[in-house]
Amino acid sequence: MTTVFVVSAPSGSGKSTLVRRVLDSDPRLAFSVSFTTRQPRGDEKQGQNYHYISRDEFQKRLANGEFLEHATVFGRDYYGTHVSVLEEARSRDRDLLLDIDVQGARQLKLRLPDAVTIFVLPPSPGILEKRLRVRGDVVEDILQRRLDEAATEIGNCREYDYQIVNDENAVEESVQILSSIIAAERARTERMEPRIGPILNSFEKASFGQTPERGK
Repeated sequence: MTTVFVVSAPSGSGKSTLVRRVLDSDPRLAFSVSFTTRQPRGDEKQGQNYHYISRDEFQKRLANGEFLEHATVFGRDYYGTHVSVLEEARSRDRDLLLDIDVQGARQLKLRLPDAVTIFVLPPSPGILEKRLRVRGDVVEDILQRRLDEAATEIGNCREYDYQIVNDENAVEESVQILSSIIAAERARTERMEPRIGPILNSFEKASFGQTPERGK
């Protein structure tokens, strides 16, 4: 059985670090590489960071129903999760971890109601702004737009099943919380039924002998 885990967070929350750490430590997790129409940045690689395709190609795939979810970021670039990633995870008996935004998470939850949603929050607006400024790769108007977008996204965090406050001084704790959420969801009865069913049957059929009556 494959469980889909959806992690969302505004840019600068530290989400990528948490996701990478959990993926590195859990071989039972598969990661979904999204499709996008934006251009690669820096040393990003095709098929590793994203599947980079043209806007026309994305729209064609979208019309064919090939995406589990999709979103438009800043009204410009398309992002989407292809149905094949879930099919492959199921064929390999892996759980699937998605790193998508609030728009995409809502769509996915409608299509896959059993998906587990997790929101990563920065501890304060000031820390979020500091993290974004440290990157040094955006101009002031884009930075302000990202902060405004972050405030909107964070306002939706209560829609999620779980929330993690990623304090910059407690990254290890945040990693452990994310790992614990995954472990707890794997231990749910419906997930464990294929394993516990035979065990329960074996106990029903087991004969442990007569228990001596008290006093004999």
